[in-house]
Amino acid sequence: MPKMKTHSSAKKRFKITGSGKIKRFQANSSHLMRKKSKKAKTRLVKSTLVSKGDEKRMLQLLCKK
Repeated sequence: MPKMKTHSSAKKRFKITGSGKIKRFQANSSHLMRKKSKKAKTRLVKSTLVSKGDEKRMLQLLCKK
């Protein structure tokens, strides 16, 4: 059976932390920024973790489980 290929867009968007959780960047930070407050824009810069419900699917795309 051939090897599984990693999903190309997933490997660019997600990183696996040392504890096995999946890190992602926030959406809604590319344009229409003038409507957002400074506080909202600062929050969008920081990364966050993928939700528990999506974690299994992301691991499949990254060929980790």
